[in-house]
Amino acid sequence: MGSRIPSHQLSNGLYVSGRPEQPKERTPTMTSTAMPYTGGDIKKSGELGKMFDIPVDGSKSRKSGPITGAPSRTGSFGGASSHSGPIQPNSAARAAYTSGPQSGGVTPIGRQNSGPLTPVLPTTGLITSGPISSGPLNSSGAPRKVSGPLDATGSMKMQGSAVVNNQAVTVLSQGDEYSFRRNFPKAMLWLLILLFVMGFIAGGFILGAVSNATLLIVVVVLFCLVIASFTWNTFWGRRAIMGFIAHYPDSELRTAKNGQFVKVSGVVTCGNVPLESSFQKVPRCVYTSTSLYEYRGWDSKAANPTHRRFTWGLRLLERRVVDFYISDFQSGLRALVKTGHGARVTPYVDDSVLINVNPTKEELSPELLRWLGERNLSSDDRIMRLEEGYIKEGSTVSVMGVVQRNENVLMIVPPPEPITTGCQWARCIFPASLEGIVLRCEDTSKTDVIPV
Repeated sequence: MGSRIPSHQLSNGLYVSGRPEQPKERTPTMTSTAMPYTGGDIKKSGELGKMFDIPVDGSKSRKSGPITGAPSRTGSFGGASSHSGPIQPNSAARAAYTSGPQSGGVTPIGRQNSGPLTPVLPTTGLITSGPISSGPLNSSGAPRKVSGPLDATGSMKMQGSAVVNNQAVTVLSQGDEYSFRRNFPKAMLWLLILLFVMGFIAGGFILGAVSNATLLIVVVVLFCLVIASFTWNTFWGRRAIMGFIAHYPDSELRTAKNGQFVKVSGVVTCGNVPLESSFQKVPRCVYTSTSLYEYRGWDSKAANPTHRRFTWGLRLLERRVVDFYISDFQSGLRALVKTGHGARVTPYVDDSVLINVNPTKEELSPELLRWLGERNLSSDDRIMRLEEGYIKEGSTVSVMGVVQRNENVLMIVPPPEPITTGCQWARCIFPASLEGIVLRCEDTSKTDVIPV
């Protein structure tokens, strides 16, 4: 017997020898859209621009036929596609995928992207040393258009009404300073006045009736002691409070509990709204204070409605403070001090006398004339004194407030109730109340007085 040769029938009915051929898979024909280089401009991105209702260029995209020059592979294709605008991190990862051959020797070709990558950063809840709008790029990665003068960090300077109207800035007044007259209880003051009035009346009656001046002398001595103690506290009360702050023990933020009143000393770092001093134009400050005083003689004009003759009166006060960071010396931790957004703050920052002006003897400097003109103030041959103080980035400060922990953010906020310094009997200092966050800085500028 001979071996049987296999045969099969063709489509036309003929029988031929051999096995039938296996059907071959047809190479798919792919089309691609050739996109022009857009440079990241959404107006030139075709369908992407239509999604945002943005007029796009009238140029039509060109469609090409089958891809030539590409290797014929089953179940794969290779081609260079062009994308404009930012791509997401997962897309960036796929575009960068260049591993070895997979299932048939496929080597994907890396994509070309004309737009910048937009990384997704984790949200921490902290403010940085510059606002989001201060960088050269906006949130979508495109160059930012900014008008107006820029400082070295790229952020716009805040001057005049822009600073005052900013909700992140706390504007302080003269009432935020320590004053013994405002700090002393009104009820006790009126009680002392009533007792001394009654004492003087009784002493005078006894002196006239029985010619005995003992009671009157005692009342006069007590009255002189009270007046002396009031005068002492008026002139030395502020310095006594600064001594109380200096001797108050520092706390360690690492072990401080939520709601605990602490004193923290450390180095200052600006938040997202840095300030600039009014006269000297010192940048990146967290606290600024500029005061203009005038001396009133017999026929001089008053600086304010309560200005008495032969005294110095405050004519203008520009004092502002914002949120900032402090790095604790004890633990090294950094806390956010909430002194902005209208918070209650009691500053104890030393000001430096910059200018003493006596127009009858010398002329005003161009800097002072410019500063007065910006505020619509006239000199009018007045004797003036300009003082300025500030806390700039890198200064050492002491802060007293309440610790508040909010997730991963450590903050120091104003206490709900004022704290008292207690009576300092050795120095004959009456108790004083400290409201809000207490801010103390000693290393302000030591600028010499500028003769004008």
